[in-house]
Amino acid sequence: MSTLGGICISTQQIIGDPVLREQDFVCSVKPSTTRIALNDAIKNSGLFFPVDPGADASVCGMVATSASGTNAIRYGTMKENVVNLEVVLADGTIIDTKGKGRCPRKSSAGFNFTELFVGSEGTLGIITEATVKVHPRPQFLSAAVCSFPTVHEAASTVVEVLQWNIPVARIELLDTVQIQACNSYSSLNLRESPTLFIEFHGSNEKEVADQTSAVEDICKSHEALDFDSGASPDKRATLWKARHNAYYAALAMRTGARGFTTDVCVPISKLADVISETRSDLDEHEILGTVVGHVGDGNFHVILPTIEEDKTEHRKIQSFSDRLVRRALAADGTCTGEHGIGLGKRKYLREELGENTVRLMHTIKHALDPNNIMNPGKVLPEL
Repeated sequence: MSTLGGICISTQQIIGDPVLREQDFVCSVKPSTTRIALNDAIKNSGLFFPVDPGADASVCGMVATSASGTNAIRYGTMKENVVNLEVVLADGTIIDTKGKGRCPRKSSAGFNFTELFVGSEGTLGIITEATVKVHPRPQFLSAAVCSFPTVHEAASTVVEVLQWNIPVARIELLDTVQIQACNSYSSLNLRESPTLFIEFHGSNEKEVADQTSAVEDICKSHEALDFDSGASPDKRATLWKARHNAYYAALAMRTGARGFTTDVCVPISKLADVISETRSDLDEHEILGTVVGHVGDGNFHVILPTIEEDKTEHRKIQSFSDRLVRRALAADGTCTGEHGIGLGKRKYLREELGENTVRLMHTIKHALDPNNIMNPGKVLPEL
């Protein structure tokens, strides 16, 4: 949505096959390439692109929004997986952030322009090619589902798993309301209590079994109600499809509802408390909503099925969202872990980053886009 008029540029017709440099573990893609198309193109190489936000998004778009997803705990977010970018600036200049065709594993040459454009949400330039990391496809996979009496116990389990440095590939939390929604929408039969979906990757069966056993012991020490591991590939696919459909499952709880979603990210040490307080906030104010998240990163989402025309309810949800952000900032976290700033969270940037950092953002914006034609009105708070 444009706040100041203008034109919308689509990069969908900038096409080209992904160019894989197999021994360098990188692949270059054009804006028309989605993450599923990328993985289909390289599937015979034994490599894969792990960043999975759920939707089949354009890889270059994922760079612009600094996308993340369920695999980030092990493989990183887009920020950690972008090697080089081709970008068209506001004046038409074309740059390669690490130099044309270059893909070093590391570099200390010059400014880090690559990360400047990751997450810039179209405000600094248009990304026309991205060179991203690809990873060896795991030889062995396993999954586990574990439920808990409280959200706090589930989140505390995640913290301890990370403290023991167990290299889980995914660890997702779904609260009781979200599990109820998933059971109904995806025809599952999970215990309706706070639940962790966990996935393990390894190079051999023993490695995966050892990870599973270690995590099971930690879950039991946090009063786990059950621990179901060793899911078949079909059952594993069903679980993760249900997780990716969590948004639609939440909307299905209320006929005619639209989805209001928000996310925050907090330090791991504060995760259990902040999630528990958020769930209590929803219950106390009688707001229908679910808590679900990539908790291995300290990142979680709240999905709120709402009737847009109900102005009283809208104000109630906006107030909740504001309390959630304030809670995250008070815990030394961020107002958004992966959804981005856009319009709705600009007002929090000054509090999170500080006045001088906001002024530097404006200085960079003016240097690269002096006429303010690149996604004007977004991301940057008013001076």
